[in-house]
Amino acid sequence: MEKAHIQHLYRRAGFDILPKELEILSGKDRKSVVAQLFESSKKMVPLTVPTPKIDAYLDSNTQIDRKSKAFKELIRTSRQKHVVFNRAWVNRMATTGQGLRERMTLFWANHFVVRSNNILFSQQFNNTLRTHALGNFKEFVIAVAKEPAMLDYLNNQQNRKGAPNENFARELMELFTLGVGHYTEMDIKEAARAFTGWRHDSRGTFKLTNRIHDDGEKSFLGKTGLWNGEDIVRIILEQPACAHFIAEKIYRHFVNEETNSNHIEELAIVFRKEYQIADVMKYLFMADWFYDPKHMGHKIKSPVDLLVGLMKTVPFTWDKAKELKYIERLLGQVLLEPPNVAGWAEGRSWIDANTLMIRLKLPSVLLNDGEIAFDVKGEFEDSFEAFDQKNNFRRKLAITKNWNRFKANYGALTYDVLVFHILGASVSKETNHFLKTLEKEDQRNFCIQLMSLPEYQLC
Repeated sequence: MEKAHIQHLYRRAGFDILPKELEILSGKDRKSVVAQLFESSKKMVPLTVPTPKIDAYLDSNTQIDRKSKAFKELIRTSRQKHVVFNRAWVNRMATTGQGLRERMTLFWANHFVVRSNNILFSQQFNNTLRTHALGNFKEFVIAVAKEPAMLDYLNNQQNRKGAPNENFARELMELFTLGVGHYTEMDIKEAARAFTGWRHDSRGTFKLTNRIHDDGEKSFLGKTGLWNGEDIVRIILEQPACAHFIAEKIYRHFVNEETNSNHIEELAIVFRKEYQIADVMKYLFMADWFYDPKHMGHKIKSPVDLLVGLMKTVPFTWDKAKELKYIERLLGQVLLEPPNVAGWAEGRSWIDANTLMIRLKLPSVLLNDGEIAFDVKGEFEDSFEAFDQKNNFRRKLAITKNWNRFKANYGALTYDVLVFHILGASVSKETNHFLKTLEKEDQRNFCIQLMSLPEYQLC
């Protein structure tokens, strides 16, 4: 397998590949490389942050008083822990050997979209995504539907017999499984009835409350029976549109925003057989058309991809978790804070005049002690407001860089080979001409200059 193809695979299926790993894989056949990619992500390692104050409060069995000072302090603690979890997730993506599982976790986080103020629910949901990221899609959808973060976010906690709340049922079909045009308003109403009584307790444990569950007959997508929520999911997956909807979303994210109907149908056929996510992803990564030059180096990196890529090449840590969140907000993607239930639009929406300037300057800011303006508007906690008031417009970030790791990974490479590892194989003639004008006396500075080019925004 060609090095350029392996690099393309690992940039789309993970978060890039280091030179030594690329050398080991180069020359192996595609089946072996793809098999190793999946084998490395076989195990699920949960990601959590310690929450002692919240745990102690729940263990005390204190009756929750949402107006009490103690409860408000827990809310503040939860917000702070979200910032810490955000950093932990970014660090995991940058350092893990399970690149495919983490890539899929990130992908599904922008498919099954939630937003919660409860850190326990947020990290539980995140680990549910991680657990099922390469598993059976039916089991995945049911697990997501029972998550406290989802039950709260789409109001199923308020869904009861006689007064069904349709929010979850609508998004289940519109955004999670079928897409617009493959169901009716009556299907939404009947599905909502099937999910009545799906709730959670204060610890986030799912429970079916029978007294508010509608156990009557329901007609859904042409079938009539005493359907419950799991029956609804089963019937949805029987619709040909479901596999096609997910296949198209996978294609747009992993291949190209400009779709190919034949290739999408290939993926849908594989997915429809048993709804095994790993099967469809293996088919995708084995397909010749996945490695077509028109797909290589033409996808705009998401803000998270950009940050993780920088961290993987030149390992560094965020000494202050809140600074990472500031940078994410400047770039337009704060993990755990999607803009709405549809998530981030991705693609060209990542780039505008402001974000492009920030992106091009970011390598210098992070790796060469540059300054950045923290003039951010938005909803911030008190701690963020206090932070933002100090030296708002010119600030250096608290970053601990590990250039020794960079040297160990890239130090033996020639400058031409370094260009390939940083920018990839799809470098234009104009850029190649420009690269010849760059100084090549310091590998660190040369690397930062490469990362500051517009081409680095693509993968």
